[in-house]
Amino acid sequence: MTSSSRHDGDPVGPLWRGAQIFRLIGFLYALGFNIAISSDLARPGVTWALFSVVTAANIALAAGYLLGPGRRWWCVGVELAMFMAAMLSTFYVADADWIANNQTWPTTLWCSSALLSAAVMGGAWTGAAAGVVLGFTNFLVKGEVFFNFGRNATFLLLVVSGMAVGLAASRARLTHAKLTAAVRVAAQAAERERLARHVHDGVLQALTLIARRGREIGGPTTELAELAATQERRLRRLIAEAPADAPAPPTGRVDLGPILRSLASESVSVSTPAEPVLLDTAVAEELMAAVANILDNTERHAGAGAQSFVLLEDLDDEVMLSLRDDGCGIAPGRLAQAKAEGRMGISRSIIDRVETLGGTVSLVSAPGAGTEWELTIPADDGEST
Repeated sequence: MTSSSRHDGDPVGPLWRGAQIFRLIGFLYALGFNIAISSDLARPGVTWALFSVVTAANIALAAGYLLGPGRRWWCVGVELAMFMAAMLSTFYVADADWIANNQTWPTTLWCSSALLSAAVMGGAWTGAAAGVVLGFTNFLVKGEVFFNFGRNATFLLLVVSGMAVGLAASRARLTHAKLTAAVRVAAQAAERERLARHVHDGVLQALTLIARRGREIGGPTTELAELAATQERRLRRLIAEAPADAPAPPTGRVDLGPILRSLASESVSVSTPAEPVLLDTAVAEELMAAVANILDNTERHAGAGAQSFVLLEDLDDEVMLSLRDDGCGIAPGRLAQAKAEGRMGISRSIIDRVETLGGTVSLVSAPGAGTEWELTIPADDGEST
C-alpha cells in the first residue's frame, strides 16, 4: 500500500485509499452485526453464504480501487448494484417482524462503501444520487418512506455524505489541474529564460556587434548592418513571447506582459518579466493608453530611425514601466511652451492618466540624448474581481 501511495498519480488517490479504510470498518461492523442477529433470522445459512459472496467481491473491489484498475464507472455500478441486491435479499432471509425492527442485514454502514466510490468517481451530484438510491432501497425493504429526521436521519446522512465526499473529489481534481498547469508554465518560463540567456550571450551580441561595426565602416556594409539590426530586434521579440497555453488570469485582471509584448516591432523592443504581472483590467487599459501616447510621440517627434525600448518591472508593491528612445530628445522649455499654447497632449494623455491611478511619472530628456519615461503605479493587491 505504501508503494501504491507513493506512485499514485491520481489527484483523488488519497480519497480512494480513505474509502477503503471506511470499507474495512463497515465490513467489521457488518460482521459483528450478523454474528449478533444470526439466530433471529429465518434463513441464517443463506445469509452467511451471501455475506461470504459480498465479502469476496469487496476484497476484489478494494484491491482494484487501491491499485487503480478498478477506478472505472462499471466497477462503481457493479458495486452499487451488488449492495442494493444484498439489501433487497433481506426480504428472503428475514421475516417481516425482524425487518420492521432492524436495518438490512448488510448494514447501512457497509453499503455506504458504494456511495463513497460513486462520490469519488463522479463528484458531488453522483455521490448524492448514490445516497438517494441506497436510501430508497432501504425504504423499499422497510415498506415505508419516512423523512422524520428526528427519528431516523439515515437517508439525510447518506445524501449529504455523498455530496461532501464528491465535492472534495471534484475540488482535488480542479486543484491538481491548476497546479499542473502552473508547473508546466513555470517550466516553460524557466526554459525560455535559459534559452534567452544563451541567445543573449551569443547570437544577440554578435548581431549587435555586426550592426554597430557595419554602420561605422559605412558603404556597402551599411545594408548588412541594418539587416543584422533587424534580425536582432526580431530575435529579442521572439524570446520575449509568452507560451500560448499560459493559464488565463483571474476574472477582472490581465497580465500586462503579453499586452506590452504585442507592441514589439522593428522600432520597438519590449522586455518583460517571465512571471505574470497582473493588474486590474481598467488600470491596465489606462496604463496602456499612456504607453501608446508615449510611443506615438516618439514616432512623430524623435526623428527618423529612432528606436524605443520598453522595460516592465514588478517591484512587489509597485509596477514600473520604463520607456526610453534614442531619438533627438526634447528641447528645454518645449513642454512648458506646448502647455502655454494649449497643447495638453503629454499632460492629459500621459501624466494625468498615471496620477489618476495613484502613480507617478518621471521624464528625463535632453537634445540629442533621447527621452526616458518612468511610469510607476501601485501593484494590484489581487482583490479585484
